[in-house]
Amino acid sequence: MRILVIGANGQIGQQVVKRLASAGHEVRAMIRDPEHAARMEELGGHPVIADLEKDFSHAVQGVGAIYFTAGSGAHTGPDKTLSVDRDGAIRSIEEAEQRGVERYIMLSSLRSQRPEEGPEKIRHYLEAKKAADERLMKTDLNYTIVRPGRLSNEEGTGQVALARNLPFYPDPIPRADVAQVLAMVLEQPATYRTGFDLLPGETPIPEAVRSL
Repeated sequence: MRILVIGANGQIGQQVVKRLASAGHEVRAMIRDPEHAARMEELGGHPVIADLEKDFSHAVQGVGAIYFTAGSGAHTGPDKTLSVDRDGAIRSIEEAEQRGVERYIMLSSLRSQRPEEGPEKIRHYLEAKKAADERLMKTDLNYTIVRPGRLSNEEGTGQVALARNLPFYPDPIPRADVAQVLAMVLEQPATYRTGFDLLPGETPIPEAVRSL
């Protein structure tokens, strides 16, 4: 499958590019800075230069699936968060609709369904994620929304807790495990048109994904 990864240079995005390319897919790695192109090629991706905050329609042409793994970052203000995490995500959803892309996988966030329960300092981020998720759920796309909790750069365990709704859990989940889940849901019809929370757990990832 030809797949577009938006946010390919992010910490999770890079791992998704590598996993999808290793599985034999043709991966378009969307990046804003041409200096990151060599890194995308090392991961097995085909770099495409595009800016999420501008016209990026050329990146979407001819793909069968889109991964949205972009993020404004933890230290940006509300304006940037709205521009990337809400408006950029919604534009990518609309591009998918207009160009007949059937599969769309969204990297969201735990508590994006309930922003009021999140810490005040990231509430604007959770609200932006909620708006994008709700727009996606109104489409006819075969979407999957993955909502991980706090993230870490620890080595992946290969085990998670995964369900449509999970209580808040303070321990972080390794980005490697999140990337593995994202890659695995691509061709799992049980994950179509649904969303789920993702936290550290004791269930092997393939079993957890199939359990949906």
